[in-house]
Amino acid sequence: MKRIDLHVHSTASDGTLTPTEIVLEARKAKLYAVALTDHDSVSGIDEFMEAGIKHNLRTIAGVELSTEYEDTEIHVLGLFIDTENEALLRQLRTFRDNRDNRNLKMIDRLREEGFQITAEEIYERYPDAVVARPHIARFLADTNQVPDMQTAFDKYIGEGCVCYVERYKITPMRAVELIRGAGGFAVLAHPCLYKISDETMKKMLKEMKKAGLDGIEAIYSRNQGSDEQKYRDLARKYGLLLSGGTDFHGANKPDIHLGTGLGDLVIPNKILLDIKLYMRSFRD
Repeated sequence: MKRIDLHVHSTASDGTLTPTEIVLEARKAKLYAVALTDHDSVSGIDEFMEAGIKHNLRTIAGVELSTEYEDTEIHVLGLFIDTENEALLRQLRTFRDNRDNRNLKMIDRLREEGFQITAEEIYERYPDAVVARPHIARFLADTNQVPDMQTAFDKYIGEGCVCYVERYKITPMRAVELIRGAGGFAVLAHPCLYKISDETMKKMLKEMKKAGLDGIEAIYSRNQGSDEQKYRDLARKYGLLLSGGTDFHGANKPDIHLGTGLGDLVIPNKILLDIKLYMRSFRD
C-alpha cells in the first residue's frame, strides 16, 4: 500500500527539520507523497518542492492557518495552494507582524518573571524560522532555565499562564475562503483536539462548509477510541472528503513520527487520489 502524510511542519514554522530534511525523512519512511503545512507560513515551500523533484518524492504545497471560533483556537489546512496568491500572502504577512509583536510581549513578561532572555537571542538562534512559542520554550529549556519545553508551556507561556499573550486570529470561514481563493483544498485540521461540544462542532462545520470547506482530517495521530469513525460520519453528513496527517514537528513532538504518527497510523494514497479527482472536477 502506498502511504502518505498530508500534515507536516518544518523549520519554516515550529518543526525541527528543514524542508529538504523532511523530504529525505519521507523517502526513508517510504512515503509516496507528503504535504508541507507550516503554521501561517509558506516560506519553506520552494525548497520543499525543489527537494521533492531532486529526490523523486511527490510533494504538496500547503499551509496551516490559525483561526478562532467561539473562543476556541481552530486550525485549517490548505493543500495544493498557490503560494504566490496575493490575498493569502497579505494575510500571512499580517500573521507574521502580529506574531512578532506577540513574541516581544511574551519575552518582556518572561524577563519580568526573572528569566534571562532577549528577542535578539531568540531571533539569532532561529534565523530561518517563523518564531513562535515553541522556539521560546526550547530556548528556555536549552539554557536550563526550565527542565523541559513542556514546563515552559505549563507554567509560563501556555494559554492562561502568567506570560501568555493572546495571538491574532481570523475566523475558520475566512481561512477557508483564503485557501479556496488560492486554488487550494481546505481541510479542518485535527478535530479531535478541540474542546468543543458536538453541537458546536456541527454548527462550525455547517458554517465552514458554506464558506467552501472541502475536507476533514479524520485520520490523525492523536485520535482515540472511535474518533476516526466519528469524523468519517461527520464527513458524510456534510459532504466532505477525508484527509489524514501526522502533524509531524520533528524533535518538538518527539513521539510523532513522519508517516506513522504514534507508530501505527496508516494514511492510504486513496485519500490523495480522491482529493485530486475532486479538485479536477470543481476546477473544471
